[in-house]
Amino acid sequence: MILYDLRCSQGHKFEAWFKDSGSYDKQAKRGDVECPVCSDTSVEKAIMAPRLSSSTRKKGLEHDTPISRGPHSDERASEVAREILDAVGKVQRHVEENCDYVGDKFADEARAIHHGDSEERGIYGEATKSEVEDLLDEDIPVMPVPGMKRKNS
Repeated sequence: MILYDLRCSQGHKFEAWFKDSGSYDKQAKRGDVECPVCSDTSVEKAIMAPRLSSSTRKKGLEHDTPISRGPHSDERASEVAREILDAVGKVQRHVEENCDYVGDKFADEARAIHHGDSEERGIYGEATKSEVEDLLDEDIPVMPVPGMKRKNS
């Protein structure tokens, strides 16, 4: 597993885990890497500094420290990836079971709920990047659901 610092074309910074650098490259090329703030899929790796444990820094071993992999690190990476995918699936199921699907009317309905013109409830649907930015500018809380795809209705 590898953790990347990422930045979308709108300047939002976020972190994401990937199985390896090739996984990131494939997912980014397909447009599957999405900014959690604005859903932008134009994402690139941000400049990263290596993360060192505090014990390593205390020992003064910041530089030229060999890194070893344990015999079970690939198994653990696969297990963590499965756990992440399972958690994402649970979030998706919860949203589908507890919120109303409003399709491409998401921005309008979120705004109506926020202003008290529509019944307060959880909703999900589709919105353009511009619509999401406008909602956030109006202090209307919205967030993308990882892996949620357009519903066929």
